[in-house]
Amino acid sequence: MSQPVLNEVDLYLQRLGYDTPPSPTLDTLRELQLRHTSTFAFENLSPLSGVPVSIDLDSIQRKLLHDGRGGYCYELNNLYMTLLQHLGFEVRGITGRVVMNAPEGTWAARTHRLTLLTLNGVRYITDVGFGGMVPTAPLRLDTEEEQATPHERYRITLGDGSYTLRAEVAGEWRAMYVFDLQRQEDVDYEIGNWYVSTHPESPFLQRLMVARTGEGVRRTLNNSSYALHRMGFESERREITDVDELFDLLQTEFAIRVPEHPQLRQVIVRLLA
Repeated sequence: MSQPVLNEVDLYLQRLGYDTPPSPTLDTLRELQLRHTSTFAFENLSPLSGVPVSIDLDSIQRKLLHDGRGGYCYELNNLYMTLLQHLGFEVRGITGRVVMNAPEGTWAARTHRLTLLTLNGVRYITDVGFGGMVPTAPLRLDTEEEQATPHERYRITLGDGSYTLRAEVAGEWRAMYVFDLQRQEDVDYEIGNWYVSTHPESPFLQRLMVARTGEGVRRTLNNSSYALHRMGFESERREITDVDELFDLLQTEFAIRVPEHPQLRQVIVRLLA
């Protein structure tokens, strides 16, 4: 299979703070994931606007690198995996079932894209597209030990042929998503992306979801609720009641250039009501 063409690799690396391509090492992988989650926001403004979400590389590069936008897993992890491959990492895409905030044992649809990476014989998952609880470091696959990141601690547990990613939140280990290593092709991502971006029951069409990390912090926006989560401290929360205030927040705290789309404003007004 031919390697996907990353036309904007120099600009992409510049956005991540690199003047030259870094070497494919574990230190590079850790730094890339941390920088990526603090540079490109997770956001679902396009589905809320009724705008089709294209997940071909050219469309993603234009949206993230030129239009000042973020995206979600089918965009962020697609572009990121292609960069890793360009840098010389051994990677392939896999999918997962999001179970965050669901009862233990819930079997959800495959709607999350992430990346399996092998380095020096060790397997990792690396993920830059999981919203407010995105891991900020790669996680070793073949261990159930607790793994530290620059933010929360995570564990990967194995059972019944699938893996569960868990994060330590408020002193509890909470399941984030269930995944396996089944081969995935472009058509699988197209189907998943079609569902999350167009299906009436998709949460991406029902509420505003935005997230971005920073040094020792996470910023999240769920409809009108903005939260600044500082590691080791109480979260700071406030309600946003004005559309223009929310759009300003998207720009200043999430580095998103808000698209000029009349439906988006209408939807945001409804979500803030």
